[in-house]
Amino acid sequence: MVRVALLSGGKDSFYAATRLWPPDVGLMLVYEFPEPSPHLVNLGASIATLGLAGIPVVVARLPKGREPVETVRILRLLGATEIVAGDVFVEDHLRYMERIASEAGATLREPLWGMDTGELLHRIVEYGIEALVTGVRVRSGAPESLLGLRLDRETVHIVEEEARRRGFDPLGENGEYHTLLINSPHHERPLNYRILERLSSGGVSLLRVAHEL
Repeated sequence: MVRVALLSGGKDSFYAATRLWPPDVGLMLVYEFPEPSPHLVNLGASIATLGLAGIPVVVARLPKGREPVETVRILRLLGATEIVAGDVFVEDHLRYMERIASEAGATLREPLWGMDTGELLHRIVEYGIEALVTGVRVRSGAPESLLGLRLDRETVHIVEEEARRRGFDPLGENGEYHTLLINSPHHERPLNYRILERLSSGGVSLLRVAHEL
C-alpha cells in the first residue's frame, strides 16, 4: 500500500495526515492561482517543515486547464493506493477528489469531513500543532491583524473571537486565512523561520517567510 497525503504546508492538511499516520509520501500540488498564494510564496518553508516531520515530499506544478489529468498521472506514477485529503465541508472539492481517486485507482480518505470547524480548530491545536498565519483574505471578513499570528493553544481564542465577531469560518475553510506549519508532535524540532516581508495584492495580505537551518 502506498499512502499519499495531499499537503499544502498548512495546519489542516497536516492534521488530516496525522489521523492516518504515517503517509508514505506528501504530495504538494502547485496551481496557477488568480491571486497571490501564501503556500506558493512560501513553498520552500513548507517543504522544510514537512521534512522536519519526517515526510518525503514530492512537488508538482500543474499546468492550467490540465489539473485533473496531471494529478491522476502523478498519483499513478507514485503508485498511490490510498489518498489522504483534508476537506471539511466544501462539497465541490470532495466530489472532485472522489473523481481523481477513482481515476487513479486509489481509495480516498477524508478524515476531517463533516466535522464542526470550530471544534476541529481546537483539536488541531490540542494535538500540538503550531502554525504561523501567512495569508489573510481581508475581503472575506478576516482581519489583517491575524497576519503573523503564531496559532497554538495559547492564541487560538484570538482567531475564535475574530471569527465570531466578523462572521468568517474559524478554520479558514473558505480561504479566509492560510497557515504555515511550524511545529507538531512529529517534528524533530520546530521550523526555524524568519519573516522577510509583508505583501498585499487584490485584497490578499501575506507574509514571505524564509526557513533557516
